[in-house]
Amino acid sequence: MDWPISQVARMSGVTARTLRHYDETGLLPPARIGANGHRYYDERQLLRLQQILVLRALGVGLPEIGRILSEQVDEVDALRRHHRRLIEERDRLDTLASTVSRTIAELEQSRKDGNPMTINRPENLFEGVTPSQYEENMRDFPELADKVARRADTMSQADADAAHRERTAQMIRLAELMAAGHPADADPVQAEIDAQYRALTELRAVSAEDYRAIGRSIVGNATWRAAYEAIASGLAVYQRDAVEAYATTRLN
Repeated sequence: MDWPISQVARMSGVTARTLRHYDETGLLPPARIGANGHRYYDERQLLRLQQILVLRALGVGLPEIGRILSEQVDEVDALRRHHRRLIEERDRLDTLASTVSRTIAELEQSRKDGNPMTINRPENLFEGVTPSQYEENMRDFPELADKVARRADTMSQADADAAHRERTAQMIRLAELMAAGHPADADPVQAEIDAQYRALTELRAVSAEDYRAIGRSIVGNATWRAAYEAIASGLAVYQRDAVEAYATTRLN
């Protein structure tokens, strides 16, 4: 039995565009191509897709996933390894939930005391958040995610940590601008967004609509949104609105 790409997309939650990208890169070729030109997948491909999605959820980049899957022999052993990593990821998420909960409590206490919103910057603010999550957050943009993953593969751990700290610093600077009352389209806010946009375009061309979609994902992607909200309530929406303003005024 096999299933057309549209049904696989519905079952897995992966877009047909992403499935086609996986085929084009050799990560997940379909079982066959129908006379109508549509891709069809059987049980073997569905199992491989499950492994791809598990590894993506663990923050593994597409090139590394390809290497992992090409080296696998026994599927049960492979699933056992994935299961162990999922248990580790569950523990990490528990830690992240505690971090966010602590930040919420601090912000609520600040409001209860009648103090203006403050930005908390303890060293453990992002305890439980790993740099590889940035790649996972880009999963709706496979071409860009692949570029990010390729760059990550060439980075030392020190460079990766530095890049993560810089992304965190960008988020904190935006939170401080928001707390100071600057609207999303204000010049200092747009300067921050411009720096983020230029960093993306070092990887590949990013159209106005692509950048808008990335901005919307900051709110729509639960993991990404949680990272912003861990710094300040409303920051994810503020970033989205700032990206929208930038795309409208500077990219159109």
